[in-house]
Amino acid sequence: MSVINQEIHRPVTQFTTPMMELKGATKEFIKPSGEIHTVLQNINLKIPKGEFVSIVGPTGCGKSTTLSLIAGFEKPSSGQVLIQGEKLEGINSRAACVFQTENAFPWKTVIDNVSLGLRLRGIDKAEAYNEARKWISRVGLKGFEGHYPAQLSGGMRKRVALAQCLIVQPEILLMDESFSALDVHTRHLMEDELLRIWEETSASVFFITHDLEEAIALSDRVIVLTAGPAATIKGDYQIDLPRPRNVAEIRFDPKFMKLHEKIWNDLRDEVMISYANANNAK
Repeated sequence: MSVINQEIHRPVTQFTTPMMELKGATKEFIKPSGEIHTVLQNINLKIPKGEFVSIVGPTGCGKSTTLSLIAGFEKPSSGQVLIQGEKLEGINSRAACVFQTENAFPWKTVIDNVSLGLRLRGIDKAEAYNEARKWISRVGLKGFEGHYPAQLSGGMRKRVALAQCLIVQPEILLMDESFSALDVHTRHLMEDELLRIWEETSASVFFITHDLEEAIALSDRVIVLTAGPAATIKGDYQIDLPRPRNVAEIRFDPKFMKLHEKIWNDLRDEVMISYANANNAK
């Protein structure tokens, strides 16, 4: 593979307004007892257009809460969420989400599920169907347009979820443990599929995972959160590995192994703190 082919994607990082920015973002919840529980504390994070960023951290550290702030599902208790320099108010219309749970309507066919986003935006059925067929083909499901979700495998349903999101051409793709329920082989196929489609777009990706290897294999950057409560950013690592990548093969690259060791040293300490906190709370 030539050096040129290895450099097909670069995020826009200089002299531009970040696509996403958390500026001193803190999120608090009130417990039933009336106590204030701080999930995130003073998070400062900039994500340029086109960058693939993964966030890792121990269970309960606020990864999903961070995604909810970017999506506009939650408001920060203090600080700001900025989307291309503008303060986010309400739901983030520039973003689409892929969650761990299924999001296809079981009574609708693949083509109806995939075309739904366009139909809700006022596109007529014929045009929406034509665009849906293109995306169904791009995610490797050509011929399954008339199938229902129950007739598909787990990996195929994930492909439907990707097509559902990408058909509306979001500027931001938010993914929360999207592949964690899949077997390892299907997971690798889906990770490669995600990278292939992402490299053809300019979308910024915010990807939550518990799997550090997955985070490194996919990303331009890996963010490590500290153990909660009041989680903060502990580490921000650039993943300088060539693209395009095969997620199964890139793990054998010596540079990958060095990055894994370096990031795991940060993450391991936070996992142990989280484990100790959980035992003390019993």
